[in-house]
Amino acid sequence: MGFTSAWSISCHEDSVIADLAPRTAAAIEADRTCPGARRRWAAWQRDPLPDHRTWWTGPPAEDEAIRSFQDLTRPGRHVDDLCAFEVMDYLWQRQPDQELMFLSVHRKAYPVSALFHALGPERAALLPGWCGNFLLTAAEARRALPAVERALGLGPRERARAQGQLWLDPEPRESVLDGPLRAWRAAARAGLGLCGLAFHVD
Repeated sequence: MGFTSAWSISCHEDSVIADLAPRTAAAIEADRTCPGARRRWAAWQRDPLPDHRTWWTGPPAEDEAIRSFQDLTRPGRHVDDLCAFEVMDYLWQRQPDQELMFLSVHRKAYPVSALFHALGPERAALLPGWCGNFLLTAAEARRALPAVERALGLGPRERARAQGQLWLDPEPRESVLDGPLRAWRAAARAGLGLCGLAFHVD
């Protein structure tokens, strides 16, 4: 069965973040605390997955670990449901400047899953929020920037390795290895907050 998924990161005034907070923060927290979520996170932190080009060729235990990681990093049900209720239209209308946004859209692939696998669990754990979903005021986004720099600021050899672990089609504007950090830096420079949401488009 086909699907299209997206990961949106957009910079906003704190007033927009405040408008979003009641429903969005609750949805992110519900996905983070749903049964099995922390168990899947701990399992991946404990045992990172091998090269994705070897997946489904190993023992049954490895296949189970792959399925667990996919369940962990695909759009969570609560955030997915939230995004279906015109939340994205609200967000995008309030940030028309493409330089203050990052958007990754893929058929039959999840951008956050690919990025997290490419980074590995130690770097992914530095990112705020839960599996690509976050809602941060300007002050929170600025405080988080050093950790995000450590997670996504890849040297040439690290980047080459990460690039080899991405299974996404080439992106027309910028890679998941580049766009999130660019958006974070833009928010810090402009004194803006950040909203990141991963969801199904159809």
